[in-house]
Amino acid sequence: MKNRSELREIAMKVIYQIYIFQNSDSEYNVNELIKEQLEVKNEFVDELVNNVIKLQKEISELANKYLVDWNIERLSKVDKAILSIGIYELVYTETPSVVAINEAIELSKKYSDEKVTKMLNATLDKIYHNEECNEQ
Repeated sequence: MKNRSELREIAMKVIYQIYIFQNSDSEYNVNELIKEQLEVKNEFVDELVNNVIKLQKEISELANKYLVDWNIERLSKVDKAILSIGIYELVYTETPSVVAINEAIELSKKYSDEKVTKMLNATLDKIYHNEECNEQ
């Protein structure tokens, strides 16, 4: 059984693939992409992937509001997937804020460079302090 961090990484890989398909106007099936990454159906991954894609416009708008001198579309597809998951968990789920941010940063450390990791951390931190906290 995979832990939540491993499941987030799988979700990130699926979302990354979806962004590539969307960019090239290719057809794709979300459930098939998830199935390629997971041998056993997992509700956490299903929910994460489907909701990030469903809320893609809102997540991108939020990211662009807090990214400094950047736009989410300029990020690599991997970084966009990581940031999207972080924002989704931070704003739309009951995941503790510190967990949502730390998980995104750990993925970024594994798949990006240090500058991108710092940028993602700063962006998620701003969203946490300006968006998520105001709702509680």
